[in-house]
Amino acid sequence: MLERRRILPEVRSGALPFLTPDEWNAVRLSLQVAGVATLASLIPGLLVALLLARVSFRGRSLLDGLVHLPLILPPVVTGYLLLLAFGRRGLFGAALAEIGIVFSFRWTGAALACAVMGFPLMVRAMRLSIEAVDPRLEQAAATLGARPLAVLLVVTLPLSLPGIIAGAVLAFAKAMGEFGATITFVSNIPGETQTLPSAIYALTQVPGGESGALRLTLISIAVSMAALLASEGLARRAKRRLGA
Repeated sequence: MLERRRILPEVRSGALPFLTPDEWNAVRLSLQVAGVATLASLIPGLLVALLLARVSFRGRSLLDGLVHLPLILPPVVTGYLLLLAFGRRGLFGAALAEIGIVFSFRWTGAALACAVMGFPLMVRAMRLSIEAVDPRLEQAAATLGARPLAVLLVVTLPLSLPGIIAGAVLAFAKAMGEFGATITFVSNIPGETQTLPSAIYALTQVPGGESGALRLTLISIAVSMAALLASEGLARRAKRRLGA
C-alpha cells in the first residue's frame, strides 16, 4: 500500500490532474502537430483553391484529382508513399537528411502526414467559397482601375473568408484525428510521434488501458467540438463584418 501511494502521485503528475504524463504528451503533441499542419497548408491550399476556382488551364482536372487523391486512397497507402518519398532513404528524404531535415519517425513527419491528409478538405472548402463570389464584383473592381492583386485582396479574399476559415478548421480537425498515414510514416513513438489516435489505439491493446483510452477519446471529442464551434463563430463574425 505504501509503495502504491508513492507511485500514484508520480503517475498523475501530468499537466492535467486526470491525465498521466504519457497521455498529456499525446494531447500536447496532437495539438502541436495539428496546428503546424494547418498553418503550413494554409497558403498552399489557398493558392491551389484560387487556381482551381478562377483559372482555366490544361491539366486542371488532373490537378484536381491529385489534390483529392488522399481522400480516396487508404490512409496507410498515403503513409507508405510518404515513407518512400521522405524516408531517410526516400526519393527526397535522403537529400533532405543531408541538410538536417528529417521527417520519418519525427513529429515533423506526423505534421507532414496530417497536412497531406487534411489538404483536400481545406482546398475544397476554400474553392467552393471562392467560386461563390460573384465574378461581376471582381470585374467591377477591375473596371475601376484595381490591379488583379488588389482585386484579390480587397474583393475575393474578404468575401470568401468564411470558407477559408471553414477549410482551415476542417484541416485541423482531420489532423487531430489522423491515424493511418501517421502511424505508417512515423510509427507510434511515445513523446515523439504518439498523437491522440495512436495513444488511444495503444491503450486499447494493453490490459487495463480502457480508462485511459476513454479519457483521451473524450478529450479528442471536446477539442474537435471546440474547433468546430470556434469556426462557426468566426464565420458568422466574418459574415456580419462583410454585411456591414
